[in-house]
Amino acid sequence: METNELANILEAVLFASGEAVEMKRLCQALDTDITSLEEAAARLDEKYAEGSGIELLRLDSALQLATKEDYAAQIKAVLEIKRSSALSPAAMEALTIVAYNQPVTKAFVESVRGVDSSGVVNSLVEKGLLAEAGRLDLPGRPIAYKTTENFLRAFRLSSIKDLPPLPEQSGQVTIDDILEEQADDEPEN
Repeated sequence: METNELANILEAVLFASGEAVEMKRLCQALDTDITSLEEAAARLDEKYAEGSGIELLRLDSALQLATKEDYAAQIKAVLEIKRSSALSPAAMEALTIVAYNQPVTKAFVESVRGVDSSGVVNSLVEKGLLAEAGRLDLPGRPIAYKTTENFLRAFRLSSIKDLPPLPEQSGQVTIDDILEEQADDEPEN
């Protein structure tokens, strides 16, 4: 099958799906190999770059058609979509902990944050940014959580590997450093 025809079929399938479709599944269903599928995806990228309101998203090993972010305001106005509420600092903190350490339990998030995080994690699950990743083989069989494709889409990431690196430990001040500094500043009796 020629690349243009495969690109047209890929576009139709992704449009009809409305969700991300695994590339492996696309190859099987379209009776093609990964190289040909990548070429067809590149052809769609070129087509959409020439002035389209649509773009092709790559989410881990999946593809999805989406509207360009530039037109979000107009789409919301026409479809009367309520403005989605921004995530609270607590939610961003919990989401960051899960994203960089996944899969993790609520107890892990709470130990890092130092406060009860059940409500925050449950809220992130409701928003579709986190999902259950199974149960750990520990006493009580706690639920582990991971980020979702919605998380990747919301933060414009192709994969979790695209997260920015964490800052170096050497550049951060620890609580021990602060306590040591305070002890040095105290007058001796």
